Amino acid sequence: MLRPRIQKVVVNINVGKSGEPLEKASRVLQEISNQNPVKKKAKTTIRDFGIRLGEPIAAVVTLRKQKAIDFLKKVLPVVDNKISRSSFDEQGNFAFGLKEHIEIPGVKYDPDIGIFGMDVCVTMMRPGYRVKNRRQEKARVGSKHVLTAEETVAFIKQILGVEIQ
Repeated sequence: MLRPRIQKVVVNINVGKSGEPLEKASRVLQEISNQNPVKKKAKTTIRDFGIRLGEPIAAVVTLRKQKAIDFLKKVLPVVDNKISRSSFDEQGNFAFGLKEHIEIPGVKYDPDIGIFGMDVCVTMMRPGYRVKNRRQEKARVGSKHVLTAEETVAFIKQILGVEIQ
């Protein structure tokens, strides 16, 4: 019950405008993850950027279980299997970014689509965290059961062979 595990990996491409660029970003995400992406809408209006409230501006895919681990093994070589220490939060979650999706092995450049950067956010947990999120009889996770950044770093080094800077 104390062994950490990857709860989910969220891959986000934020285009900043709807229409054709967002459709291209969705195709890129579908090609990389083999899942249909979800379009996310703007929460506020930002006139300087030409963004309106409710306008779709990003595409997101959530990967769980073995798909998440396989995706991380495919993407981490792009960042040379190195993650900054500052990328980890207090609960052991971490995130990193990719500047170009074409650096991922197996992805070829398509001039019709272009090049997109993306954010990869990894959420870590331990078995037993469900008591916090369930609908009936919510309960707190005990302080000795809460995951820390050091435990996550050790787990990531062991499972994925990542170097922490």
